[in-house]
Amino acid sequence: MSYTAPIRDLMFAATELADLPGVNRLPGFEDATPELLRTILEEAGKFASDELAPLNRSGDKQGVRLEDGRAITADGWKAAYKKFVDGGWNSLPFDPLFGGQGLPWLAATAVAEIWHAANMSFSLCPLLTQGAVGAIQTHGSDEQKSTYLPKLVSGEWSGTMNLTESQAGSDLGALTTRAVPQDDHYLLNGQKIFITYGDHDLAENIIHMVLARISDAPEGVKGISLFIVPKFLPDEKGNWTKRNDIETIALESKLGIHASPTATLAYGGKGGAVGYLIGGENRGLHCMFTMMNLARQAVGVEGNGVAERAYQQAVAYANERVQGQAVDAPDGGRVPIIHHPDVKRLLLQQKCRIEALRSLSLWIAACMDNSARHIEGKARARAQAMVEVMTPVLKGYATEAGLENVSHALQVHGGMGYIEETGAAQHFRDQRITPIYEGTTGIQAMDLVGRKLIRDGGAMHAQVISRMREDCAAAAKSESKEVAAMAKSLEEAIALLDAVAQEILSSSEDPRLAAAVCEPYLRMWGVVACGWQMARAAGVSAEKLAQKDDAFYRNKIRTAQFYFGAELPKAASFAASIRESGRVIAETAPELFQTE
Repeated sequence: MSYTAPIRDLMFAATELADLPGVNRLPGFEDATPELLRTILEEAGKFASDELAPLNRSGDKQGVRLEDGRAITADGWKAAYKKFVDGGWNSLPFDPLFGGQGLPWLAATAVAEIWHAANMSFSLCPLLTQGAVGAIQTHGSDEQKSTYLPKLVSGEWSGTMNLTESQAGSDLGALTTRAVPQDDHYLLNGQKIFITYGDHDLAENIIHMVLARISDAPEGVKGISLFIVPKFLPDEKGNWTKRNDIETIALESKLGIHASPTATLAYGGKGGAVGYLIGGENRGLHCMFTMMNLARQAVGVEGNGVAERAYQQAVAYANERVQGQAVDAPDGGRVPIIHHPDVKRLLLQQKCRIEALRSLSLWIAACMDNSARHIEGKARARAQAMVEVMTPVLKGYATEAGLENVSHALQVHGGMGYIEETGAAQHFRDQRITPIYEGTTGIQAMDLVGRKLIRDGGAMHAQVISRMREDCAAAAKSESKEVAAMAKSLEEAIALLDAVAQEILSSSEDPRLAAAVCEPYLRMWGVVACGWQMARAAGVSAEKLAQKDDAFYRNKIRTAQFYFGAELPKAASFAASIRESGRVIAETAPELFQTE
């Protein structure tokens, strides 16, 4: 049930694959050295192990409760959150002008994995605050920035995203929450559901970022605006103690993340909740995507973090559980189940995906840093194209692979995994939401095909393919036979991915076909992108081993070999699915699903 942060692998992925030294050379990141990152990760690991991980199980069992309209978190959570804020953990990637530490997203993302792994329910609070900071930083006025950012950056205040309504779901154009102009603000009336940390007792104030429709606004998504709606407003003396017209009318009873309060909020029951327009009228969708893209990247990391926690528990159980004889020594004594080949298969599948997705997430974070800070415009544009394409891939594939990973971790436990007392079931329950919230996998896939492939005729897609091919060509020149073989397989997979993309583009005149195959297309991207990262990791490891023998690097190559033998071949399966099933799906009538 304990958790140990994988410091060495995080450092390897950050420095050797995501190019932390290069990020360190970007303007403003001169202090972000590998030595500093290691210190930060070590301290984060201690805080996660000592403070957050022990609360994961107790928080799941106790949950949250609603008393007199107030959400009360589980025992120990307020104290842990105060330590989190006092330690400066909330402020890592944010602007020093507002109290942030100004570290790159590469560093913040590595730390975030630790929080998600240690305690997913806890980590959701700073995850949502991060989105609110991003929206206000990008779209807010100077007054809004000075008013809200210092407290949000520190974590003294938390933030939320209020998007979903019961009748609309993911169709934001159908939302009905209204905003009526009133002097220097607006009065909001409506109801929002599924609001993560919509109410709680951890922070002094909660700053809700609420989508609503101003009177006479255009229909659909073109007519939605974004508003800052604080839980508490300033009183006559400037103290933020005046309760806004927001009511927590329910906390959702959920399959997992029991310690995270998911609220139904009613705005305007007493006349209207005070809100302040951000980003201009009818520009809510544009502002919302700033929050949403940050959240989608974070949820991808979250899905992999929970998988890491479940994997660690599965490894520990496999070493402790003695059952059966070794297949090559049937007359010998009983052995721990980690000696059984099928258990090793389950563990290897988890390990290779986790390491590949860790590298991919940190590489994307480094691209975020380069897109914001690189001195060359072309380099910034290339990095941004990488972020645009890979964000839905990370969110969709890391959460789907993470869900399968925690299922494998539970399977390692056998029947004991299905029993709540072992804790394996909690990871499965918690993980199940990650492919759903912040946009389902299907929505991520439609974004990948519609916005990131068809809209620009494949231009961004081509940039990422080109970068993968450059790295593949470098790996092909490796003196390691294993790495060179991986490069050959990877080149074939990249060529297949590119061919499938061109086929989707050629059939884009029929939107049904693209929509029908976008989900396996996203998974194919995930499989190939992870193979790209594994080949890079194996290449670096082979170079290190040529200098000095080290079990860490030998294990890297062995894990990559398993990935190329067991995971990368799935790209061909997805390609076949895309080519053979798309028209069948597109032309299937809804009546087929009726029970006869």
